[in-house]
Amino acid sequence: MTDTAHALSASRTLWDLLARRAALTPGHPVLLQGDRVLTFGALRDRAERTAAGLYDMGVRPGTVVAWQLPTRLETAVLTFALARLGAVQSPVIPFYRDREVGFALRESKAEFFAVPGVWRGFDHGEMARRLGAKGVFEAYDGLPDGDPAVLPAPPADGTSVRWIYWTSGTTSDPKGVLHTDRSLISGGSCLAHALRLRADDVGSMAFPYAHIAGPDYTVMLLLYGFPAVLFEQFALPDALAEYRRHGVTVAGGSTAFYSMFLAEQRKQPDTKVIPTLRLLAGGGAPKPPELYHAVVREMGVQLTHGYGMTEVPMITMGSPDDTPENLATTEGRPPRGMEIRIVDGEVRLRGEAVCRGYLDPSQTAEAFDEEGFLRTGDLGRLTADGHLVLTGRLKDVIIRKGENISAKEIEDLLHTHPSVTDAAVIGLPDPERGERVCAVIEQPPGAERLTLPTVTAYLRAQGLSPHKLPEQLELVDALPRNETLRKVLKYKLRERYSG
Repeated sequence: MTDTAHALSASRTLWDLLARRAALTPGHPVLLQGDRVLTFGALRDRAERTAAGLYDMGVRPGTVVAWQLPTRLETAVLTFALARLGAVQSPVIPFYRDREVGFALRESKAEFFAVPGVWRGFDHGEMARRLGAKGVFEAYDGLPDGDPAVLPAPPADGTSVRWIYWTSGTTSDPKGVLHTDRSLISGGSCLAHALRLRADDVGSMAFPYAHIAGPDYTVMLLLYGFPAVLFEQFALPDALAEYRRHGVTVAGGSTAFYSMFLAEQRKQPDTKVIPTLRLLAGGGAPKPPELYHAVVREMGVQLTHGYGMTEVPMITMGSPDDTPENLATTEGRPPRGMEIRIVDGEVRLRGEAVCRGYLDPSQTAEAFDEEGFLRTGDLGRLTADGHLVLTGRLKDVIIRKGENISAKEIEDLLHTHPSVTDAAVIGLPDPERGERVCAVIEQPPGAERLTLPTVTAYLRAQGLSPHKLPEQLELVDALPRNETLRKVLKYKLRERYSG
């Protein structure tokens, strides 16, 4: 991390961080979208005017403001306006609908709710009215505006809870995760430090700004003073023109994004898909080692992968100067200040980037151990040089005839098969075995259709123990994924195939 970035990382609040960056490089671009450019100075000035407009509407320090907005310049301006006021923000992923949105509004006790109006054919304003939301206002093309002279002093305390993020709801209600400005700055600093980025880099945000990765990435931009291209809607190959137009050097998001870029590269193997690209980086889902090797070999770029979650936006991150072995098989190392402890195989965490808990105190009590370490539910181990290797999820361990089987181990081997695009391994109830191993596979177009005998023969040849071999194979056109970082939703597969 450069001296300037290191000094900025000590900022007390997100507003303090923006103000200090804007004073250093006011005319440098920070956010790019289509033909629009927002500089660091303009982001600060527009956020102050928007904060004044919000203040005129009745938003005060500590007021809970929920927002469900796409990835746009206006969204970034609004979130920094709320940070300027010291309001409590509750970002909601724009793809969520009545159940999740209603739950978030009720649990957070939001007094205002910013929506995009009609977006991608869905009327968010009508949903807000249907849910009885308070203080509904649109924040898509236009934002509240006012005279900054009315504003109180910026917040000075960075350790108060000012963010309520929501874990992805699956079969149960999502959890409200409590963050502070300092926990978000700490997470973004970890990302910035690991990636060894430069002021002449151009980044990209192809994920929802309302995801925990939004502030994580924005903190990195503020620390290093370089811009990022925003994608309101991301799809390949359509988005490639914007990557090329702005000369993006750093892209990614999660494992699914790596696979999508690789698929585009394979259409024209001899022509670099994004000529300026030098690094793919992300996290949010397991990364098969073979995918790392394929990206480096076929795209001619580096790939660094990390480990984070809503509760801790950045835990570990691979660094471009790590060895290929570490980059392929580990999640990188933690930054200074992040303590990792392995207890009975489970990864536990303590440090400034860790959330303050949950809205529900009982969930907080259950999630933290007696020494203040967060129980992640992830299984892993630390290597001799401090790299973290994730081996699966506690709930992803398949217990077959009393033997524990790691789904991830089987998935990593399946990813090395040339006729497998993606794979998910799940345990299904079985009256004789307790659970049986089921492999659900996506295949590339034109590939010969796999059968259970061919899959098990391949896995045997790769050295997999016989008791871990799948006993059921399902082929699907596409694995079910969430709309944020496109994680595979295994609970849907369990529901589908448990009958």
